Amino acid sequence: MTAPSELPNALPDSLPGASRYMANVQALLQTIADTQMSAIDAAATVIVRALRQDGLLYLFGTGHSHMLCEEGHYRAGGLASVCPILATALMLHEGAVTSTILERTSGVGPAVLTRYGVTDRDVIMIFSNSGVNAVPVETALAAKAKGMTVIAVAALDYAATVPAGPTGRKLADIADIVIDNQGVPGDALVEVGASGLRTGPSSTITGAFILNAILTEVAWRIAGAGGEPPIYI
Repeated sequence: MTAPSELPNALPDSLPGASRYMANVQALLQTIADTQMSAIDAAATVIVRALRQDGLLYLFGTGHSHMLCEEGHYRAGGLASVCPILATALMLHEGAVTSTILERTSGVGPAVLTRYGVTDRDVIMIFSNSGVNAVPVETALAAKAKGMTVIAVAALDYAATVPAGPTGRKLADIADIVIDNQGVPGDALVEVGASGLRTGPSSTITGAFILNAILTEVAWRIAGAGGEPPIYI
């Protein structure tokens, strides 16, 4: 299997952009399936345990990562026991530049979490591609202080290239379970000509792939134990 960081150079020069992107994404998804099943299994285990204790799975992310919170919420085939943590100012539609500033601002994450009645029965899954911005990191710390189990979905190669934020820690250092989305630094997979510019981000696709694999495994286990998984129809 070609390492994700080498994928753009491993493809024929004649391959057009769309096909190049698709090939890279397919390779990333296969790499996740080949390397992350142990972490995915561990995530499913703690979520099943939480649901059996009447707990919830909370989803959180800032910027584009907030879309993964919506991905897991209130959709056909999804689980009813999923609660997205959605803070408008940390999304993009009311000002992308403002949301970028806020996600790097200390104190915001714990304040957002206080809006939700989380308990030590609950699990939180935090999506952060770089894994270093203040809000996802401090939200993870606040969740741990509440006794929650923290699952991180991040690009570990990417996180290794950037310094930690105000806490001096990275999301992967805090989480109980870490799932590597195998993304490259900067997220974009395809180099455009000789410009040095890159396009074709992967983190939304890989994040949804990981999340839905986990939710499917959770439903499968509940049904296998004779229960009825709380699936939206």
